[in-house]
Amino acid sequence: MSDGYPTAAQKEALRLICDHGRLDTERLGRHLVGVRRSSTNPGYARAIAHMAGTLTWRLEAQGFITEAEGAWTTTARGRALISCSSERE
Repeated sequence: MSDGYPTAAQKEALRLICDHGRLDTERLGRHLVGVRRSSTNPGYARAIAHMAGTLTWRLEAQGFITEAEGAWTTTARGRALISCSSERE
């Protein structure tokens, strides 16, 4: 978190949650791996997927996402931040 403002990675995760609808942390991690450049580092995908947990914790703390029934959804505040008009169910 940068002085309460979302980072580029947080906005990327927020956009994925909004675009894909309800996502659990594991699925979010897979989507994060999929949208980033690949790497020859054997631990890269695991590290990016692990980052999903940190990103969701921060986004929830900032009020941009909420968890219900084990999946994350964007809040109205989160959708406004990234200009996402609606979230798929």
